[in-house]
Amino acid sequence: MNETVPSSTHPHPDPLPQGQEGTGIGVVAIGRNEGERLRACLQSALRDCTHVVYVDSGSTDDSVTLAKLLGAHVVRLDLSIPFTAARARNEGFAELMQLASDTDAVQFVDGDCEIVDGWIGKAKSFLTANPRAAVVCGRRRERYPDRTIYNRLCDLEWNTPTGNVKSCGGDALIRVEAFKQVSGYNDEIIAGEEPEMCVRLRAKGWEIHRIDQEMTLHDAAMTQFSQWWKRNVRAGHAYAEGFARHGYPPANFRAKEVLSNFIWGMLLWWALPLLALRIYLNHRQRMNANDARNYALFVALSKVPQMCGQLKFRWNRWRGKKTALIEYKRPAVVVKS
Repeated sequence: MNETVPSSTHPHPDPLPQGQEGTGIGVVAIGRNEGERLRACLQSALRDCTHVVYVDSGSTDDSVTLAKLLGAHVVRLDLSIPFTAARARNEGFAELMQLASDTDAVQFVDGDCEIVDGWIGKAKSFLTANPRAAVVCGRRRERYPDRTIYNRLCDLEWNTPTGNVKSCGGDALIRVEAFKQVSGYNDEIIAGEEPEMCVRLRAKGWEIHRIDQEMTLHDAAMTQFSQWWKRNVRAGHAYAEGFARHGYPPANFRAKEVLSNFIWGMLLWWALPLLALRIYLNHRQRMNANDARNYALFVALSKVPQMCGQLKFRWNRWRGKKTALIEYKRPAVVVKS
């Protein structure tokens, strides 16, 4: 879970010049073979914003046609360059700046998410009232939390603390000036690009805030244990890559996660039941017994695939190879435009 950080630990970023605050909000949505999930995403974005850019990462369904019909501006990524969500968001941002140069904040959203009605207005008001905030995010919820235990785990995982936090996820409203100051996301990172960018933003004196507001509805569509496992391998890879970039003082980025996954996932696998018990006791007061039990069991077990992801990163780095995307989701039902 995200930890809150005291505001006083950061210097104040340079204020925006008078009269250059911009006037509007744009949306950048990214996706690949999201089917009807994309329709809900873009309709919710177009409900609140005039300028909506959809970035497609090689969909084989009718996603591009659908996006155009709905009124979104479409960017199709060059197939000859490896896909990453970071690259997609950066290219979407660049396109949005061409369409509307006076945009002062961008709502980034994944194509499997629907933006909750009223969120963008509340988030924009927060940025206006808090000039040190580079990013504001809210509560992402799972659309179908009771369909599978894996969907339910996602919904519990995203219930993180509010306030001045260390990082955001894929759905967030980001101030354009701050985004430009750190040159956006790192195109090379295959997962965990949002927390990595937040490290660089906080180093510049900006703050990341999570507020107690509904933000997006997400469709994890996880029905099998293998999908859950692969998702955690990807998370472990993201922890290892983040640590490799910013893991030493003063940031100490992902140091705790990397050490924890290594100890529990490799050295003390036999003690995972003890870890599960500790997690259960720590969360029993804020969850019902069934949720607390399942959450504890799967968080403890996740140390193993996350450790595998960390080893995967190290192995490929040693060989001088770049890890391909680690995808856990299957293509949605094909969209018929």
